[in-house]
Amino acid sequence: MKKKRLFGLSLLLSILTLLIEAVIALIVAVVYGFTQESPNAGGGSALFILFVPVLAVFGIAVAGALSVVLVFPTAWLSDVLGRRFGRREAWWWVPAVAAAVSFVPGVALSGGAGPVGIAVAWLLTTAALTVPALLWRSRRERVFGPVTLWGLVAVVLTAVVGGVGLATGVFPEYRPPTVTSADIVGRWSDGHGGTLTFTADGRVSAVDVELDITGTGTDTDTDATAGDGGSDSDGELDSCTGQGTWTYEPGRGAWSQMVDVTVDQCTFDYWNVGGTESRPALYQYIGDPDSGDLYRLTRTSGGS
Repeated sequence: MKKKRLFGLSLLLSILTLLIEAVIALIVAVVYGFTQESPNAGGGSALFILFVPVLAVFGIAVAGALSVVLVFPTAWLSDVLGRRFGRREAWWWVPAVAAAVSFVPGVALSGGAGPVGIAVAWLLTTAALTVPALLWRSRRERVFGPVTLWGLVAVVLTAVVGGVGLATGVFPEYRPPTVTSADIVGRWSDGHGGTLTFTADGRVSAVDVELDITGTGTDTDTDATAGDGGSDSDGELDSCTGQGTWTYEPGRGAWSQMVDVTVDQCTFDYWNVGGTESRPALYQYIGDPDSGDLYRLTRTSGGS
């Protein structure tokens, strides 16, 4: 009978497995992100490379904590239940225990996405926990080499499938709709009473359009008296009501399209074009663009 692996070695094996799973999940998330409507889907910051070492250290620490808190208890409990009810350590107890242990984390990771989202998150969390738990209870002595090799194969294969899928259109990459000046003409609403109404002669009417006075593109002194709007007491958002002009700039492609709006006594940054072909949108960033917070307007059926 083979001896059990030392706890420290099992811990290292679990950390390695979880890190491989994390890299695969990251690749899948990036590929999925390219297929979703997102103002940042056109590219990422090169500064991300500088954070890779920090993320690696953080990932190792998190993988170690998960190994102790979740993986080891799953492997140990599956052995106990196997001996208690089957008189032997059956491997299939591992996914059963992992499913029970993963329920709460799976629900948390689903982010309240509904029954289907919870089920998918639970299934993926169970699978992610089952693999390192099975390896933890393995009696094989030379296991680090095969795990590393097949883990690298899985990572490369996932990246290749994702890249080829995006390049061939199997995974359709999101791109903003290409619009013209005629497509901008009409009323655009934020859904909360704020509207911009563009006319074909280059005029625009703003009604209670929010201004980001925490960003770099807004003058707080001007905004305080903008049209019928006024500064909020907390100094975060102001609204603009007034008349002005607009121009559409096609840029060099779909990602660089913009609508420049000038309204008397109001300071706007340019408006980006987003949404889809059937439902285009205009948006501005709120505060730091890296935060992903947007102020968004969509076309309405009324007004022109």
